[in-house]
Amino acid sequence: MNKSFRYPLLILGISCTLFYCKTNKSSVNQQITASNNTEVKAEKPDLSKSPFLSPQQSMARMQLEPGFEVKLVASEPLVSTPVAMLFDDKARMWVIEMTGYMPDSLGTGEDIPNGKVVILDDKNKDGVYDDRKVFLDSLVLPRAICFIDGGLLVAEPTNLWFFEIKNDKPGKKVLVDDKYTVGGNVEHQPNGLLRAMDNWIYNAKSDKRYRKQGNKWLIEHTHFRGQWGITQDNYGRLYYNNNSQNLLGDYFSPGFGATNGNQRGVAGFNEKSVANNKVYPLRPTPGVNRGYMKDVLDDSLRLNNFTAAAGPVIYRGDLFGKDYNLNAFVPEPSANLIKRNILTENGYITKGDIAYKGREFLASTDERFRPVTLYNAPDGALYVLDMYRGIIQHKTYLTPYLKGQIGMRDLTQPLSAGRIYKIIPKNTVAKSVGVPDQAEHLVELLAHPNGWVRDRAQQKLIDGKYQDAIPALRAAISQKTDPLLAIHALWTLEGLNQLNKGEVLTLLNEPQWVIRMQALTAIPSVINADSYQQFASVLDKMVVNKDSLAAPYIGFLTNQIQRFDKNSAKMLAQNLIRTYPANRFVADAVISNLENQEETFGTEISSLLPSQNLAVNQQLDKVMADMKRARGNRDPALLAKQFPKGAALFSTICQTCHGVDGNGVKSLGPPLNQSEWVTGNSNKLISIVLFGLTGPVKVNGHVYESPEISGDMPGIGYDKDMPNEDIAQLLSYIRKSWRNNAERISTEQVATLRQKLNGREKAYTQKELDAM
Repeated sequence: MNKSFRYPLLILGISCTLFYCKTNKSSVNQQITASNNTEVKAEKPDLSKSPFLSPQQSMARMQLEPGFEVKLVASEPLVSTPVAMLFDDKARMWVIEMTGYMPDSLGTGEDIPNGKVVILDDKNKDGVYDDRKVFLDSLVLPRAICFIDGGLLVAEPTNLWFFEIKNDKPGKKVLVDDKYTVGGNVEHQPNGLLRAMDNWIYNAKSDKRYRKQGNKWLIEHTHFRGQWGITQDNYGRLYYNNNSQNLLGDYFSPGFGATNGNQRGVAGFNEKSVANNKVYPLRPTPGVNRGYMKDVLDDSLRLNNFTAAAGPVIYRGDLFGKDYNLNAFVPEPSANLIKRNILTENGYITKGDIAYKGREFLASTDERFRPVTLYNAPDGALYVLDMYRGIIQHKTYLTPYLKGQIGMRDLTQPLSAGRIYKIIPKNTVAKSVGVPDQAEHLVELLAHPNGWVRDRAQQKLIDGKYQDAIPALRAAISQKTDPLLAIHALWTLEGLNQLNKGEVLTLLNEPQWVIRMQALTAIPSVINADSYQQFASVLDKMVVNKDSLAAPYIGFLTNQIQRFDKNSAKMLAQNLIRTYPANRFVADAVISNLENQEETFGTEISSLLPSQNLAVNQQLDKVMADMKRARGNRDPALLAKQFPKGAALFSTICQTCHGVDGNGVKSLGPPLNQSEWVTGNSNKLISIVLFGLTGPVKVNGHVYESPEISGDMPGIGYDKDMPNEDIAQLLSYIRKSWRNNAERISTEQVATLRQKLNGREKAYTQKELDAM
């Protein structure tokens, strides 16, 4: 059971030019820009129409924050269906075209290998791209790319591939992970491939991270993050979202806290960076999947809250000015807008709010304007990928209501468009920074005010194995005037395997927190049997000196100490709990290293501090309750053999929101394990799965409602191609899984109720179900 009907997502399909082409720039009208001066007449909109507009016409319908303008960078036929991209060292754009997504409301032909990776170039450097090469074609729904070590990672479900790049053509092909996208449908599969500051590659909709070491690929478990798109700030902290959440993020560096399989959530990760999900469309937006439901639209038929939050970006360019430092921009394609959020730091906690009420950073009255992913760039601008199309909801969750909207306004065709825009301040000339081959110049670029340039210089120094840069990098670490230069130099040395313990120990004593943060984050890269005692001593001293900002990091790092000395690690953890008895971040950090030792540690702490109401005890109680629920789980492999179609449907549709263990997922869905809705009245369960459930729901005495979970979950009965037998197997599978032991549901039961309820369009409420 899944909430995806609220995710009219972003991975859409369009037909694409199959050949290398050059476009006459006169067809792109370089002078057309959109700005806050563009006036859209306040006339009653004709909701029966949604015309296909040229890029110039579409831009004329945009309203933008005062002082900014939008410029067209590329459009059809040069590019179509863009869902992800990268800039290379020459400021060329490598763009993924997901041609096969939803060619019509039935999803006809989604499995046709027509996706591409294309290279777009601006030959005469006038800011408008005019040249196209196809790097890869014949891909099925490709979704993410990443440059590394002279090659390109490409995510093509279910695989993650690495291609060497030889003169803009693919060379040797290596399979990195054949399970990159296990489970999940098109809307719910891993993506992102963000090469982060710590030199690991992270993903949205995934709990894996990747790293290349020589000819080997490392794959490690990390926190499960987000849905579509992932970004980082200047200190390497990650941000993401899900369809109905504006912005989520991590307070701490991404490599920590995912080591206890019994711990379902770790404080400081998957936090609501911006809890305000209100949006302000410029036009009525009836074409959302549950537009007929109460409060989804306001009285003027405009979307109230995010329903398709897409690929966010923390702006790190050098054009917008200081007021835009640590600003997060989030596209909402179903409402044809881009949200601006302003984040602030309070210690290690980073939170914020929407920039303004009643308006957006960018909004359009063009229903086909679909901004899906945002990027920093080598010229300091903010880049926007616009898939420009009508249908953005996958067929699995397409309601009859939305099908009616698609038909009424003829939203299916055409499927041959796509635009890339950049946003810059008015009267600004945005010039791309070239990334050279010289080591000396690359080290200098580590201090550049544009975060994209700093990141790319770090990556190029590592990929090029520039050993002659090491003296300059060591000097950059020790200088005191530019913390960002020191941070990038540190991680460049780490990527070159040249960072040493002495440098990290020195940085742990720096007065600037952002430097100490990076030094703490780098300890796992340099600690060994010869140095762990020195690190344990320094960490203990930080506890004694009450370095409260470092405290959660020290809690995470007890995991590194216990590899060499379990007693020292336990003493360090106990000292932390004694010093910060009420701090849930410290408590969860310590617990993250206690897999299957939770009960013993709790007993020891209670004997040491018997009279205190400790945060660690409260957090331990949650973990042990989850462990108790998990005990007695049935063998999923045996159930998969018994109900193969049901197991496949569960992994594709349900586990994203309800968890592979059936115990629910924070901000998404309630538990199925031991839920009375699963094991009780079979007709109620069938009804929920067929037509969905909206509003609060009580499960085992606890009322689940937004924002603890999504307020709505979709039904799958709207998909006429979904066989009754498959639905019956799915329901039987979850009624027999984990600690559930209810009777199986037959195909006949599903068919009978489905026929009886034929024509229903609304999701059920608990009140309706209780009356059955």
